[in-house]
Amino acid sequence: MEHVPVMVQEIMSHLDPKPGNVVADGTLGLGGHALEFCKRIAPGGHLFGFDWDEKMFAEATNRLSVVKDVKVTLTAQDFRQAPAVLDRNQARPNAVLLDLGLNSGQVDDAERGMSFREVGPLDMRMDVRVGEPASAWLNRATLDEIDNVLRDYGDERWARAIARAILARRKEQPLRTTEDLVECVLAAIPVGARDKRLHPATRTFQAIRIFINGELEELSEAIVALAERLADGGAIAVLSYHSGEDRVVKGAFRELAKEGFREELRKPQLPTDAEIARNARSRSARLRVLRKLDRESVGQQEADREETQDEYQTN
Repeated sequence: MEHVPVMVQEIMSHLDPKPGNVVADGTLGLGGHALEFCKRIAPGGHLFGFDWDEKMFAEATNRLSVVKDVKVTLTAQDFRQAPAVLDRNQARPNAVLLDLGLNSGQVDDAERGMSFREVGPLDMRMDVRVGEPASAWLNRATLDEIDNVLRDYGDERWARAIARAILARRKEQPLRTTEDLVECVLAAIPVGARDKRLHPATRTFQAIRIFINGELEELSEAIVALAERLADGGAIAVLSYHSGEDRVVKGAFRELAKEGFREELRKPQLPTDAEIARNARSRSARLRVLRKLDRESVGQQEADREETQDEYQTN
């Protein structure tokens, strides 16, 4: 499987992994970022990797088997379990990465049903051992439930019309394939109202996938838990691809930045035009970075805050 990791140089520049460092990649995928980490933390480094997708985990394990001079600890669970694994290993990472997007292997596998471009069963689960496929939910959900998911997780302004089209379609026959869902979307959105930059089904597939996998559940808590386990001076980087994801990341970072942490970027960093030209799937990526301050920096942060409060009260 071909894999092009997103914003590699920007991530490495911000996290700055060095030989001997401990790094946690909470979303291994096909191992692109993890392999780059290993190059930089050798010799003597330790990589912790996590992924809940059985196929991706197996592929990443195979790709990382060639790594030398780095200890590699891989866990077939999602990043929400990473804090517990780090604690068991008494590890305080210098760098943490969460890439919340799909990788090419997941998108291009028709059997997963995650892409509107590939005809396959309408499944969408990251871990097929858990939960129900998207088709099962779509064939029983109410109009309001589908409408809410498309709005909340996809920012889809045609959510109500698409939900109605799904209910009308399933009266004739249950939705079973990705093609069935695409046809519902196309029936709901007038040709003249379609975004010329995106396939009309993009937001619908994204929203249902996020919902089916519970991708935003406990995301904020996981970010906070991972940030708190950083070594002093360490940093966590998060790549999001959807406004709902980015809002959660932004909120978690802003709360942490009130005490003991610093946001490294005033606004999320975007991929370059050159990267988007090479890899169109990177176009919606948004990178945020948060650094854990050392004791001296925390003291200065508190002093600055007190000085600001004094000035405010004086004025």
